[in-house]
Amino acid sequence: MAFPSQFLDEIRNRLALADVVGKRVRLIKKGNEFHGLCPFHEEKTPSFTVNEDKGFYHCFGCGEHGSIFDFVMKTENMAFPEAVTHLAHHLGMEIPVVTHEERLRLKQAKNLYDVMESATLYFQETLSLPEGTIARKYLTSRGITEDSIKKFRIGFAPNTRDRLRKTLVKDGISEKLLIEAGLLIQPEDPVRSVYDRVRGRIMFPITDRQERVIAFGGRVLDKEEPKYLNSPETALFSKGKNLYALSHAILASRETNKILVTEGYTDVIALYQAGFKHAVAPLGTALTEGQISLLWKYVNEPILCFDGDNAGKNAARRAAERALPILKPNMSLEFAFMADGEDPDSLIKSRGVEAFETILQKSVHLFDFVWELNISISRLETPEDRAGLEKRLERLSLTISDKMVRRYYLNGFKDRLWIEFLKKNRIASSTGARRQSNDVLAGFQLQERSGKNARINALDLQQAILIITLINHPMLFEIIGEQLGGVHFESSDLDKLRIEVLKTLALNPRLDDGALREHLRAGGFKNILNDLSSTKVLGHASFARPEEKVEVAQTGWEQTFRLYRRGQLLNDISAVEKELAENPTTETFELLKALKQLSNQKEDAEVDPSIESQY
Repeated sequence: MAFPSQFLDEIRNRLALADVVGKRVRLIKKGNEFHGLCPFHEEKTPSFTVNEDKGFYHCFGCGEHGSIFDFVMKTENMAFPEAVTHLAHHLGMEIPVVTHEERLRLKQAKNLYDVMESATLYFQETLSLPEGTIARKYLTSRGITEDSIKKFRIGFAPNTRDRLRKTLVKDGISEKLLIEAGLLIQPEDPVRSVYDRVRGRIMFPITDRQERVIAFGGRVLDKEEPKYLNSPETALFSKGKNLYALSHAILASRETNKILVTEGYTDVIALYQAGFKHAVAPLGTALTEGQISLLWKYVNEPILCFDGDNAGKNAARRAAERALPILKPNMSLEFAFMADGEDPDSLIKSRGVEAFETILQKSVHLFDFVWELNISISRLETPEDRAGLEKRLERLSLTISDKMVRRYYLNGFKDRLWIEFLKKNRIASSTGARRQSNDVLAGFQLQERSGKNARINALDLQQAILIITLINHPMLFEIIGEQLGGVHFESSDLDKLRIEVLKTLALNPRLDDGALREHLRAGGFKNILNDLSSTKVLGHASFARPEEKVEVAQTGWEQTFRLYRRGQLLNDISAVEKELAENPTTETFELLKALKQLSNQKEDAEVDPSIESQY
């Protein structure tokens, strides 16, 4: 059974070889490769490697070698069609129906690479001819060297109607194949003859990861629009799933562990000439989800380099919005911005390599970029202003599919909002408008577990202790307020109380515990206060009682907070362990290892046993 090459390439692009192998072999990442015990022969010392960049595995002990399809065939005892079908179903992809006509088309598609290679040689030769003089002068004016012209195989399409067609047909290539390759256009009017798609433009070949030419980007030499004209979608080329100069960047990224994403072809070449050989560019569109996922196969945090104008900022915003839903642990983006009116090419020419390196050093993480993007267009003068900003950030965070990343974004933005709120210190308490004769909250109920040795849920109890300690000792606000402002309680009632206490003390830092409780009761928190002041809570934390010394209360609060954070971490570990059991991947294994290392840190262990034993 034959499969379209584009279909097989999509499987390779969407599935990491290390993830597939990782279901059978425990892999450890070392440099640019993964190592483990070979599944094909008995061994005690790992000699089995997985090279994600090159897309193959190899055992130096028994010599087994192959692709993602070979691995499934050998470990699952499947034929090639079965292995392809198995992987496609895992991805939710439909198997293309291959008719007799489709088989003929696939046979022709194998020749498309040869067609694109012939076109590339034709464009290169034309650039060297007298009619290519204007194009060569343009390249020289942009600082593109002869070495770079050869390295990136830049050429020129003459401003003629059908010279490419005549030349390649004379070489034995059919018009039908040239149309399929996107090099010719077939008019709808059958009377009119086919003609060259691109004329009078500098031609930048677009290659796949094996450096085979799959498309072209044509740059105009006058004011004609569009400025760039790319090849159409073909059996070889999908512009949303490829990147310009990726094959060069992959090699360089092994040393730098970075890939730079610029906005244009000439930016990539200028950076390459300046020593930044790990640069790529999208193909005439904003960065797509497919291109972001492709970048993550090679580096964890590609750096997106945007021009300093409004178009660059808008492109950055679109990239951020597309990245959020597909974020995964350890996979993100960074953003670097040129000054207004500059791009990487012009910056390096005017101010040198050091200036561009400084820009890269100031790159910001995706989380910080989203925050700055929203805070820059927001007022924080009123509670409504702050609520609006919080709602926008929450809406963006909720687009993240990964539960753990989503939770850290939600908590991280709450932390930032709290710090910003303290900085502004302008939001008036809104409890007066909520005062009613009846309590508006039903109250936070601590649920006990059933069984002989029933205990209150530790995390619920710790949250209750953290907030009642501050209520009974409001003078601790300046010391612990920021920490408490950066968490989110699972109980909505308790979290509303947390926010109200923090807002009130921010505006009235000298409020004593009696006045604070009176204010909270009047605001509808009577029932929840009674519950928190009962022995169900204070019986587990004597340091939180109002009569206790503030120094004792502070020590008890800080130790409880460390336990609470550690409890959250253990919950994360449990969730990742479950995920690893259901879907064992190298990425999940590395995340679990990092979380366990964090949980074993000395600070987490340094907790007063008398405090810990109460939960």
